[in-house]
Amino acid sequence: MSKQCKLILALDLPDRESALDMLAKLQGSLEWVKIGLQMYLKYGADFVREVGKMGFKIFLDLKLYDIPNTVASAVKSLSGLPISMLTIHTSGGEEMMKAALQAAAETNPNLEILGVTVLTSFNEEAMRATGFERTTPEQVLKLALLAQKSGLKGLVCSPLEIGLLRENLGSEIDLITPGIRPAGSEANEQKRVMTPSLAAKAGSSFIVVGRPILKAENPAQAAKSIMAELENAQ
Repeated sequence: MSKQCKLILALDLPDRESALDMLAKLQGSLEWVKIGLQMYLKYGADFVREVGKMGFKIFLDLKLYDIPNTVASAVKSLSGLPISMLTIHTSGGEEMMKAALQAAAETNPNLEILGVTVLTSFNEEAMRATGFERTTPEQVLKLALLAQKSGLKGLVCSPLEIGLLRENLGSEIDLITPGIRPAGSEANEQKRVMTPSLAAKAGSSFIVVGRPILKAENPAQAAKSIMAELENAQ
């Protein structure tokens, strides 16, 4: 687990030009960038390489979920890209998670495979509507334990489940937490949210923040303010 909770920018912008312009403003102020499914499908591997050449560490958030062989092949297809983290769905099961880990070990041993438990856009009502009988924390814990058993060293979870996972999984596993909103920010589509300082104090390894930086008048200052909040929370 990172001793210091770190900030990851969710680069959720509509096009390549606005994304690269935003990153140019943030060079020197930010270390990590998350590239999501929308940008990857639209601009592909070349965009990932462009971001890497700008000096950022990249979290590629594809949330892979398929049969084990297909997921393994997908992980191998990313070989050579400058990515440090990649997401898969823990609900794909133990065999799928192990296949992803093996594929990463063969093609990119420095790539950390992260397991997504329950999406932060889900609340109890959404859980029931999709057929889950467990509460959200119960489902998160079940999937997290399965991920740990499968060999994953990092998980994506709501900040509201950090304490639960630290208690049951220990301090070594990385916890990456979206659903982070500085005080006064709108929650938007996120249902289970927390401020940066509270997430850091709870035991988050990395927090993921998008709109509060992307929509700020001064994105670099917004990022620095969040990182200062994280440092003060330690």
